[in-house]
Amino acid sequence: MKRVLLSILFLLTMVMAKATDIDIIPYPQSIKMKDGICNLALGFNIKGEKQNQDYLKNVLISDFALSPNTIGIAIELKISDKIDSNNEAYRLTISPEKIKIEASTRNGIFYGIQTLRQLIKDRQCPCLVIDDQPAFQWRCYMLDEARYFQGKETVKQLLDEMALLKLNKFHWHLTNDSGWRIEIKKYPLLTEIGSVRDSSQVNSNGKKWASEIFDGKVHKGFYTQEDIKEVVDYAKKLYITIIPEISMPGHASAAVAAYPWLGTLNEKIKVPEKFGVVQTVFNPADSRVIGFLHDVLKEVFTLFASDVIHIGGDEVKYDQWINSPKVAQYMKEYNLTTYSDVQVKFTNDISNFIADSLGKRMMGWNEILGANVHDWSTAENAKTELSPQAIIHFWKGTPENLYEAIRRGYQLVNSNNEYTYLDYTYELIDLPKAYSFNPAPDTFTAKQKEQILGLGCQMWGEWTPSKKEVEYQTYPRIAAYAEVGWTSNDRKNYDRFEKGLDFFINRWHNKGYNIAPLSEVNSKK
Repeated sequence: MKRVLLSILFLLTMVMAKATDIDIIPYPQSIKMKDGICNLALGFNIKGEKQNQDYLKNVLISDFALSPNTIGIAIELKISDKIDSNNEAYRLTISPEKIKIEASTRNGIFYGIQTLRQLIKDRQCPCLVIDDQPAFQWRCYMLDEARYFQGKETVKQLLDEMALLKLNKFHWHLTNDSGWRIEIKKYPLLTEIGSVRDSSQVNSNGKKWASEIFDGKVHKGFYTQEDIKEVVDYAKKLYITIIPEISMPGHASAAVAAYPWLGTLNEKIKVPEKFGVVQTVFNPADSRVIGFLHDVLKEVFTLFASDVIHIGGDEVKYDQWINSPKVAQYMKEYNLTTYSDVQVKFTNDISNFIADSLGKRMMGWNEILGANVHDWSTAENAKTELSPQAIIHFWKGTPENLYEAIRRGYQLVNSNNEYTYLDYTYELIDLPKAYSFNPAPDTFTAKQKEQILGLGCQMWGEWTPSKKEVEYQTYPRIAAYAEVGWTSNDRKNYDRFEKGLDFFINRWHNKGYNIAPLSEVNSKK
């Protein structure tokens, strides 16, 4: 009798009206609606590509309380050479009797699954055909744990949400002035000393950087290499590549606190309690320092599967170099006329080591080009040319700075701070502004746009001491950046996007995340 009733229900759903509103984030490149409804209340039966089978099965059971059985809706996961050669492209076909996800790679199958998850409502989904692929290959979320250590469970939760939103890069900011968060076995003091600070500057009365209030609490924490391997493996199953960042030559205080000989002044210091840009920098004129950095990078690359490592390179103050006789001799030896040239040479040497010894590519914030982009600096621009294999991570400067990097032939990830910095308040970057970001400006030619790999959104951590604050700044803006990275600019529509947020808002609430209310994320309303 039960089977008969389910069959009747199935037949009734087939005559339901065609769905008209499809709310998916990120929005697909092509949707063709078909008549009918696919009723998953009958259960499901998954066949085909094996790597994603268990993942989909677990999703259908845990998210929708659906049951696997032989009489349920057939779901086929198929690797096909008929799908676009883009390794993230997929085709999702839903009929009353069957669901089929086709792709040229397992990545594509996985992204088709993420779309399916958003289509299922009340154990039903509309019949349709979706052909989809990303606008950009680099779709990234960055978490800064150098300022505040959050821990691997928080990271795994972020990775889960990234996967559902089809973000594919996790930029892990692991070292800075405020803390060293990754175990390096050859240099144990990096975590024994460098991961601990005695107190932290507090954002008192909204003063942030100008605040003179400190919490008086010891902050510490780091990832063992086993922790790193665990998180990397977790991300891999979600088709997310982790990009580690080891900051150099600036933002070096935590390392210098551990090993004073790394610093230009060779003076004993403590891990700074105050956030912001400090003067402590690695000494580029000391071969021991370069050897240290090589050792660190070697260990880092044994832990991460990425072909890219981020070296920071931002906000380098040259004061200590200016006052160093050793750096002066170094400049004379290599015919360097400015301190910006010193940084570019240092960066090139690191880039060559990464390429020649490790077979990887270096990435850095756009100061590595040698152009001054800071009001607080009077440094001359470098005359030394940056290595062409470097990836430029643009975050600060004028549109001319962005164009100049493209003109010189560099590949680039656009993370313009005026649009993508998650630590900025919703008054500065509200949800519509985040959504409006275009990583490849319309003024660029088609060939120039090809040099822009994609975008990143950055969760800098100075004022987010706990998971609660990270969540508030991240959700819901992360969804906007996901669509910016995946959906072609001509298919974006903010009103439709805002409707599609309902799925995620409900999900995040159910998970207990501290979400910024929609009434507050649009400063203009």
